[in-house]
Amino acid sequence: MTGLSIGVDGAARCWWCGDDPVYVAYHDDEWGRPVTDDHRLFEKLCLEGFQSGLSWLTILRKRDSFRRAFAAFDPVVVSSFGDGDVERLLGDASIVRHRGKIVSTINNARRALELIDEFGGLADYLCGFIDRGSPVPAPMVPADVASRTEASTSLSRDLKRRGWTFVGPTTVYAFMQSMGMVNDHLEGCSTRAQCAPFAG
Repeated sequence: MTGLSIGVDGAARCWWCGDDPVYVAYHDDEWGRPVTDDHRLFEKLCLEGFQSGLSWLTILRKRDSFRRAFAAFDPVVVSSFGDGDVERLLGDASIVRHRGKIVSTINNARRALELIDEFGGLADYLCGFIDRGSPVPAPMVPADVASRTEASTSLSRDLKRRGWTFVGPTTVYAFMQSMGMVNDHLEGCSTRAQCAPFAG
């Protein structure tokens, strides 16, 4: 089927992971699997912002460095970062050194804490943006996979209203895909059936 690639292990996978072991492991073990942990949700939304203009594989290969640099994406710790931390991070060659994205991550940590305080957790907030209507058919080919949706546009708009940055509709949709808010594994992908719906 167009859009599927058959790995050396015989498993059918979505075209985008190719045969890079790091990407294959991410596809098989993470992408599309529901996540409810606040740290992981915050991490992924921040890393999607860092990915803008770059390949996701670049970010994936630097993820351990990002986790070290940003205190494992603990929003309580990151929210306390100041100007000295910004300069420290700008000097860290193991991450993406973009002042705007670094400052955004610190700002978004503070906004994340506000959401956690209001809703009890990021997952509880996010579940309000899941389309609970008729099940969406599995995408058959890459062209069937959206880059943004009405739900991602709505979530993006609400996050921006709450003061978040680097959360455009396309970035937010990539986050929704990876965190299991939608299941965009192609029909025939060996991982698709393992991705149960995000429940919040």
